[in-house]
Amino acid sequence: MNAPLLTRRASLVGGVLLVGIGLPGRGAHAAETTDDKPPGSLAQFPLLDSWVRIDAAGITVFTGKAELGQGLRTALTQIAAEELSVPFDAIHLVTADTARTPNEGYTAGSHSMPDSGTAILNAASQVRAILLAIAASSWSLPVDSLTTRDGTVRAPDGRAVRYGDLITDTTLHQNALVRSALKPPADYTIIGHAQPRVDIPAKVTGGPAYIQDMRPNDMVHARILRPPSYGATLIALDDTEIAKMPGVLKIVRDGSFVGVIAKREWQAVQALRAMVAAARWKPGPKLPERARIYDTLLALPSEDTTILDRLDVADAAVSELSARFNRPYIGHGSIGPSCGLALFDGTNLTVWSHAQGMFPLRAAIAGLTGLPPDKVRCIHVEGSGCYGHNGADDAAGDAALMARAFPGQTVRVQWMREQENTWEPYSPAMVTRVRAGLNGAGNIVDWNYDVWSNTHSNRPGGAGALLAGWSLEKPLTLPRPVPIPQPEGGGDRNAIPLYVLPHATVVHHFIPEMPIRVSAERGLGAYMNIFSIESFMDECAAHTGADPVEYRLRHMQDPRARDVITLAAERFGWSKAAPGSGRGFAFARYKNLGAYCAIALQLAPIGDDGQLRVARAVLAVDSGQIINPDGIRNQIEGGFLQSMSWTLFEQVSWNADGITSRDWAGYPMLRFGLLPDQLETHIIDRPGAPFLGTGEASQGPTPAAIANALFDATHLRLRELPLNPPRLRAAGLA
Repeated sequence: MNAPLLTRRASLVGGVLLVGIGLPGRGAHAAETTDDKPPGSLAQFPLLDSWVRIDAAGITVFTGKAELGQGLRTALTQIAAEELSVPFDAIHLVTADTARTPNEGYTAGSHSMPDSGTAILNAASQVRAILLAIAASSWSLPVDSLTTRDGTVRAPDGRAVRYGDLITDTTLHQNALVRSALKPPADYTIIGHAQPRVDIPAKVTGGPAYIQDMRPNDMVHARILRPPSYGATLIALDDTEIAKMPGVLKIVRDGSFVGVIAKREWQAVQALRAMVAAARWKPGPKLPERARIYDTLLALPSEDTTILDRLDVADAAVSELSARFNRPYIGHGSIGPSCGLALFDGTNLTVWSHAQGMFPLRAAIAGLTGLPPDKVRCIHVEGSGCYGHNGADDAAGDAALMARAFPGQTVRVQWMREQENTWEPYSPAMVTRVRAGLNGAGNIVDWNYDVWSNTHSNRPGGAGALLAGWSLEKPLTLPRPVPIPQPEGGGDRNAIPLYVLPHATVVHHFIPEMPIRVSAERGLGAYMNIFSIESFMDECAAHTGADPVEYRLRHMQDPRARDVITLAAERFGWSKAAPGSGRGFAFARYKNLGAYCAIALQLAPIGDDGQLRVARAVLAVDSGQIINPDGIRNQIEGGFLQSMSWTLFEQVSWNADGITSRDWAGYPMLRFGLLPDQLETHIIDRPGAPFLGTGEASQGPTPAAIANALFDATHLRLRELPLNPPRLRAAGLA
């Protein structure tokens, strides 16, 4: 007898939605959970159709995280396609959109894969189980006799049905399970395999890839008049003639906030230049002396927290070492200055932004404009450059204010280069001090570490975090900064060493007062803390005459850490490289709970120009289960190169009247001619293990590896960044 035709109607007969049904042989690969909550962001948003929707048109997957150039679109699509047994191209992925996606906060801290990737992995697995259960019930067949392939459920006798024909619009409107039966890694055909990044083709062919490329048909252009320095207020601006300039549609003024809207972009630029010439300002407070900025920071009031106080019994110390490390303010150096678009229809405001948190941005823009949050929609569009809090949120706030004053047409606000460089929030300057006691065998038995830093996050959530709000007739106040708590931390991120140190104290000196505008940049305080710790580990090794790699392994118990340290050393050929040849090593586990990364590198001989060059670098990484190996290499190597740029070049400059590093001449960065001759990355795969997040794993070890290589080559230890020619010349190295 023939089985009945399988339809949506038939599939719902008899209450067959047994979501808890398991698939035999798969429980061993179930995702790890804690307590009674589903894993990843499913814990906050457990409804399956918040993540996966299937209809006759196909499969749509949702994430509250944003593509920032880290390959997120590709990796999340691979995850969904694997667990749903469909081709990669069958998935339509929707990223951060306050009208469509879960609220996953900011795309930051290497959380996208652990949070959103884990949620999609488990949600897709459960959706597949539901589809199998519906088909099995309708066909009166055991679930384990059915398979899924290419978006269909298939029976042993050859019958097949498309996913879209199995469910209704409400089938997936149910809570996720606490535990999912994931596919065994041995069955993967998409996860773990190289997949070309979906965001790359337009970027390398000149196609529309970024928010800066958006050109809706109804678009007009705007520019914003910025004060000459922090705290300056507008005294006078005669805009009578500016309003008559060709193409000018409207001049918007609210206190010291001034913007111009024009038909064409060049017309807006010309009008802005005229406003700059006509505006008269009352200066703001003077900036602190740059040459004394580290002493200034140390003198400011701080809120001190002991984040590690380990008092294990240890041998007595027979020698003691101490050091202080400094790092300057660092900009984001975005290739494309910040941009925002907004459209106000008289009731609803839609904003397109490359900021890293659409839902926090929506709350901030609602506060800035006075609109109810449910009348504001924020949609993420990738921007050209930046991991962290640059001017993107501010440009979105600018666009929102301009669109509110000019309803009915999309207003595009594009910052100028000098505005980006002088008004974005920088990564804070920091100071660290470390002291270690060593026993007779040269092992560290006492460790004391102090870090001084401003906040590493002033991201919007409150409207006072938006630059435009400070200039309004009724100005908004920046919320008082607070430290990011451990275990992730902000200025104290990675301040707790992963090494086994029996007696150890770590103190975070959080400085609320900010002489310079600061916020988040890739890695937060980890870059400085790992630089300090890993440089000092080398100092301790050198003091005892120990090999730097062996010395680290001597103090390390974490087996995965030992694996990446050993792998980097072996692939580099550490044991074959003679000391004194300019080789350096460094290691860290990002946040002590993310990906592991070790770096071994070789410096080229220092030339007459005094410029350090990395000749060869070998990186090893363990970020848990691999989704796209090429994507991991992109992140690890890209992070290494970005950190090289920070380490060798980057620092914000200023005088008493304002920021002076206004362009690429004043803010130099790594150029193509200084890329390493050889750069290789080796990945340890952990099939079935949790995702650890990769995006910020290599930034911290990089400066230490370079500084350690410099010491190996010259026997001089530099503890202040950047390691640029002027600093080398001051040390007598060039």
